[in-house]
Amino acid sequence: MNQKQKPVAVFDVDGTIFRSSLFVELVELLVAEGVVPKEMQEMYREAHKKWLDREDSYTKYIDAMVNAFDTHIKGVHYSDFAEMSRKVVENQGDHTYRYTRNLIKELKKQGYFLLAVSHSPKTILDQFCPRLGFDKTYGMIHEIGPEDRLTGHVADKHLILNKAYIVKRAVEKEGLSFKDSIGVGDTESDISFLELVDRPICFNPNSNLYRHAKINEWDIVVERKDVVYEI
Repeated sequence: MNQKQKPVAVFDVDGTIFRSSLFVELVELLVAEGVVPKEMQEMYREAHKKWLDREDSYTKYIDAMVNAFDTHIKGVHYSDFAEMSRKVVENQGDHTYRYTRNLIKELKKQGYFLLAVSHSPKTILDQFCPRLGFDKTYGMIHEIGPEDRLTGHVADKHLILNKAYIVKRAVEKEGLSFKDSIGVGDTESDISFLELVDRPICFNPNSNLYRHAKINEWDIVVERKDVVYEI
């Protein structure tokens, strides 16, 4: 297959491949290792509890953690940030879903260009995604200021948040094709790129993505314990 004609396979990462959130695990390790103050947890503790008690959404919990992270990451040396990212992947990098892990392997064999698009920091994604065979990874790029310390800002954040834009840009830049393309995501933030591909797969979808998938007759796949089934 000619490189310029490779079909693209697009994957979200957190909750789609990784069985937790790389961002969450990184934040908790930063706290545990004393890289950021423990008081930072107070900014998302209530939102976390409400999610665990199913009184509020996972999205609100993550938004609270992102706010805490953006507030306290300023001034952290990039080497510490990178080392904590490495540790998370070293200790938890194999905590993946069987369905998506196997799908990635199969698509790789078929000659697909594997593209990961995530809202987790690119620093940790660059540790995690190559292990699975991804060709390109997009994520949050945290700016580095004087003395190699993080500024607390994300470069071109509005672009990274638009997953459809990122996918279109990657397809054009890499000379890929949407013919026979596949996309896999788990929340409504993935809808924009799932609408671009020939075969959208909603894997362990949240309620918003599930409703959208049912209306549009997209594939819905659920992995529960050691069972994988389609709805």
